[in-house]
Amino acid sequence: MSNPPSPGLYIHVPFCRSKCPYCAFYSVPSLSLLDRWFEAIKREVLLYRGQFGRFDSIYVGGGTPSVIPAGHLESLTAHLFAHVDFEKDLEITIEANPSDLSQDTIAAIGGAGFNRVNLGVQSLDDSALSFLGRGHTAKMAIHAFERLRASGFENIGIDLIYGFRKQPFEAWLETLGQAVSLQAEHISCYQMSIEGGTVFSKRKEKGDLFPLSDEEERIFFTETSQVLEAAGYMHYEVSNFARAAHLRSRHNRKYWDHTPYLGLGPSAHSFSGQKRWWNGRSIRKYCAALEAGILPVEGSENLTQEQIRLETLALGLRTKEGVDMGVIPRTPESLAMLERLRKEGLVRLEEERVVPTREGFLVADALPGCFF
Repeated sequence: MSNPPSPGLYIHVPFCRSKCPYCAFYSVPSLSLLDRWFEAIKREVLLYRGQFGRFDSIYVGGGTPSVIPAGHLESLTAHLFAHVDFEKDLEITIEANPSDLSQDTIAAIGGAGFNRVNLGVQSLDDSALSFLGRGHTAKMAIHAFERLRASGFENIGIDLIYGFRKQPFEAWLETLGQAVSLQAEHISCYQMSIEGGTVFSKRKEKGDLFPLSDEEERIFFTETSQVLEAAGYMHYEVSNFARAAHLRSRHNRKYWDHTPYLGLGPSAHSFSGQKRWWNGRSIRKYCAALEAGILPVEGSENLTQEQIRLETLALGLRTKEGVDMGVIPRTPESLAMLERLRKEGLVRLEEERVVPTREGFLVADALPGCFF
């Protein structure tokens, strides 16, 4: 019998220098509560001590983790290594903005033990960066990547956003070409989605911002996949590409294959295998709870076997691995639908697994509903 997969540890840094107009993740454009949050995170670590197995990944996301002062960053990882059990082969990732990555900051990231950096590039076109409200230029992003590489980082990911009205298709292809030339180990390409509560959602409500048509989305998505696969990248999840199997994001894969993970910080989510719980979206309430010795959990749910099966199907059909045939209901209707999807070129069958094709990735969110 194989050993169960190791869990992952996520830490949410809810601070940014400014709030991007498209971002719906919980963060505040102020560092005034950073010290209080930092002490609260250390308390939360201690309250969960011994409740999970040995972690093999740490992912520090946000927000903008690269705004954390060097001393805090080193103290945070030292606290984790002192009080949490980790596997020897630990992937430890930090998200960073290009504008934060001075040589001193890069040295601090390396000194704190991080061996993977995910760089929030978003675009390598200055007009797109201006539209997205980013605080860096294309040249700054490239220089930040080159400084990371020159400092010895061998696992660098970059995030890109595509598919908005003011982005010419040719400009997106140019960004992809530049990203490939950097030889990043990992590239995430997220199609623009207009989330409620963001500046962009308010612009959409006013009729000032429009999403792409379905056909435009299809062209952007399929061309992105073709360009990156032709350059040697593995398209292993709807939005994610890696230069080799071992360079896939170890931590993020836990979300897609139902591996347990612990989330610390305001708004962070956790999953034990049968239960999911989450912290509230307030730094002050988060800190107050932990200062009182109480976990800052806002809500939880115990998953039924049917819910787990549905989630396994929904998450698995977003990945190159697909899902085991056993997850598909063995009803005549479901089996007939599976055959129809196969004939339409949306899935294929590989050794008792249902695997989405590139066209299947394009409609991944709709595929699970075909079977229920």
